[in-house]
Amino acid sequence: MPAERVSMKKIRDVLRLTHTMGMSRRKVSEATGIGRTAVSDYVQRAAIAGLSWPLPEGLDDPELERRLYPPSDAAEAQAIHDLLFKAAAEATIKIAADPKHLGARIGITVVLHTWGSAMTHHPHVHMIVPGGGLSADGTRWIACRSSFFLPVRVLSRLFRRLFLSMLTEAHSAGQLMFFGNHEALAEPIAFAAMLKPLRKVEWLVYAKKPFGGLEAVLAYLSRYTHRVAISNRRLIAAGADTVTFRFKNYRIEGPERYKTMTLATGEFIRRFLMHVLPKGFHRIRHYGFLASGAKAGNLARARELLAGPEVATAADANEAALAPVRTCPCCGGPMHVIEIFEAGQPPRHQASPRPVAIRIDTS
Repeated sequence: MPAERVSMKKIRDVLRLTHTMGMSRRKVSEATGIGRTAVSDYVQRAAIAGLSWPLPEGLDDPELERRLYPPSDAAEAQAIHDLLFKAAAEATIKIAADPKHLGARIGITVVLHTWGSAMTHHPHVHMIVPGGGLSADGTRWIACRSSFFLPVRVLSRLFRRLFLSMLTEAHSAGQLMFFGNHEALAEPIAFAAMLKPLRKVEWLVYAKKPFGGLEAVLAYLSRYTHRVAISNRRLIAAGADTVTFRFKNYRIEGPERYKTMTLATGEFIRRFLMHVLPKGFHRIRHYGFLASGAKAGNLARARELLAGPEVATAADANEAALAPVRTCPCCGGPMHVIEIFEAGQPPRHQASPRPVAIRIDTS
């Protein structure tokens, strides 16, 4: 990486002195006042881009910069994932705010997943949305119906329009790159033709109350907030040539859905690296009344309107930390006393039934 980023005029001078005058990196550095590391980087980038001296006629500075610093795969992936976040959140917030539907200002927590069970590229977002929201003036909590949140067909069509519109804008801004058989899509007319049929098909949006409860959803999503694509427990064997792992075929019901897959080690690494996000990219984002700037005040107002329990204070947490903790002899987790009864007396409390396991299709 270069030690510094200078103007295109300076870079032209570096290429001219290197190729026309045959000067060493040290001499070019002294002549231009640019560090030797940066000089070497500019010359190497030009070679990779197929540029020498003289540069092609008509090559202006913006085009020279684009060739020397093409958008990376990571940057392109970040652009697409950003569109997915924005389009999904904007569509949901806009439909929820419509008085014909919910008429409330909602909050959303969005989690990005980019993989299917077989580690293929399958970018999608999971959204956790409260069953209601604040009124426009903040004086009321507006709850949705117990078994219905928003019309999925309306959501689907607005999401489709927003995402395709944002994708077209990203293409016009030069944020998308195409290679191999897809190079022709760099042309606006070809790209628009490719998108045209996508405006006519139905896009699927899944919006239902979780069968296993909120805890099951949070448990599922939390497993992948700080790791990528596959957990160690799914790995069966790994060697210099192949890697074998377990995966689910979600198109099959029953025990037959659990299968194994063996990939060449290079292909396994390629699939894994597809899901490594750029540094600093946030895979969990909050929108609406859960957005960071006003979240604390909005949550306090929502709790007040719902007459919910207050948030535990730091003093409460310290008091709880000092209380004796009984641990489970099987799993080591904390145990809480719910009842004390005499010998021979039946307990009043019965064990709660196990919650139904939630299954989320990410194929």
